Amino acid sequence: MVQWLQQLPKYWRNRNAITYLLWPLEVTYKIAWRLRQGAIRLGWIEQHRVNATVIVVGNVVVGGGGKTPLTMALVQRLVKQGLQVGVVSRGYGRANTSLQIVNAQSLATDVGDEPLMIFQKCNVPVVVGTQRVAAARQLLNQFPSINVLVCDDGLQHIALQRDIEICVMDATGLGNGHLLPAGPLREPWPRQVDLLLHTHQRTLPEGFESRRELSSFALTSDGQQVPMADLKLNPVEVVSGIAKPEAFLAMLKQGQFQIRHSTELPDHDNFQKWQPSHPELPLLCTEKDAVKLWARFPQALAMPLVFEPEPSFWEAFDQLFQSRHRYH
Repeated sequence: MVQWLQQLPKYWRNRNAITYLLWPLEVTYKIAWRLRQGAIRLGWIEQHRVNATVIVVGNVVVGGGGKTPLTMALVQRLVKQGLQVGVVSRGYGRANTSLQIVNAQSLATDVGDEPLMIFQKCNVPVVVGTQRVAAARQLLNQFPSINVLVCDDGLQHIALQRDIEICVMDATGLGNGHLLPAGPLREPWPRQVDLLLHTHQRTLPEGFESRRELSSFALTSDGQQVPMADLKLNPVEVVSGIAKPEAFLAMLKQGQFQIRHSTELPDHDNFQKWQPSHPELPLLCTEKDAVKLWARFPQALAMPLVFEPEPSFWEAFDQLFQSRHRYH
């Protein structure tokens, strides 16, 4: 049963027999979603405000869409403007569900790979927890100077009131346009959001575009930079445990890397059972994977991603933020 469910995403790309077979379950999901929306409007589901400007970065489809790269880009931009920023995340793939503050000694198995990467790259306070309100309050209690809170994921977690909602969408777009489980949508689209950013090629006429490409260097476990040009001279092995491994592979192939062997593991995999097929070759992975992979294979090379929204997105965001930021 679990294996069959893991195969569902490939049926979400277009409408087919499976779409209509699952239609009754989709109707049930849609009814539950509408009842929840009604409960929100009637005030039966309580929403909580915290003492910070809350920015939620999320998506309306299942799987990765580029939320974490945008979260980091937002954090870095706001920090450069002199704001005190913190991040809240669920911490997918970790071994427990307890509320935790990420620190320099944290392991990805305890706090999640994406929160640990955000902490290491952005150097801001990060708290993980399944309940966004509790995580936000914990972060603000521990770091009272914070005046901006960025939520990595959480568009559907409406208990935490937000000031700005940003939806990201990758190259798969809306898929077949159906709700779960007949399609990839968590909620009906179109949906009212403040900003829509395409994190790969554009799939809808509305929204802003962005640029994603590999950096000109790879990173070693001790922070050294290896020029990308040097890695292209010889065969390499690739491993990934991300939501869309085909996108990472496509970038490597476009960059003319000589891929001898590649392994695609489930998103947030801990790599505990995986072994290289060619240990004599350079091992390439994403930065998200590296925070876990380096513990077992310190020779692995992380391939940083250059992610840059178009200037008009930043103009729209800055204007929106200035109009809604009330905490100084």
